[in-house]
Amino acid sequence: MVHLLNIKKLHFLHCGPISLQLKETEISGLSGASGSGKSRLLRALADLDDHSGDIILDDINQQSIDAHLWRQKIVLLSAETSWWFDTVGEHFSVYSESILRKQLVLLGFSDDCLHWSVARLSSGEKQRLGLLRLLQNQPDVLLLDEPTANLDRNNTELFEKFVIDYLHTRSACAIWISHDHDQLQRVCQNKYVLENGVLVDVD
Repeated sequence: MVHLLNIKKLHFLHCGPISLQLKETEISGLSGASGSGKSRLLRALADLDDHSGDIILDDINQQSIDAHLWRQKIVLLSAETSWWFDTVGEHFSVYSESILRKQLVLLGFSDDCLHWSVARLSSGEKQRLGLLRLLQNQPDVLLLDEPTANLDRNNTELFEKFVIDYLHTRSACAIWISHDHDQLQRVCQNKYVLENGVLVDVD
């Protein structure tokens, strides 16, 4: 299935109107000064913050679907992830055991990490495992808010490849916030800056 995200005249806080279209397998990179509204943009797209305008995935308007169902289709990986259970493995209930173990290896983990206490995880480990947790329901759009800010070079490369492979397998798309312009150049097909409440195409 081909997935297309169409954002039309979106307004939130001091920002807007913002219009943007994302096609299958495409990553749109987003940068901008702190406080410019980048994270709030992703939260509006995930229907977590108040906003106006139309956000349409394929032929489904965000306004026509329950919020919890929308958030299964469009998922947000925040700069800091939240965890609810004591151990890592308790957060993974959808994957088959064999698929989960393969996915963990691709993100640089050994099998025994499923038995780890969440309290022992570093911020970088939480980000990689948080990504895998979000992908359990096979979402169509990934909203990534500085997802590799706490990762070293090797794990950043693993994370980038994992996301790109997922997008191509699922025919999904993504918006990736980063202050690392080299990273945006590597992974993104389109690049934008949020400036004075307006989305500026910098390609």
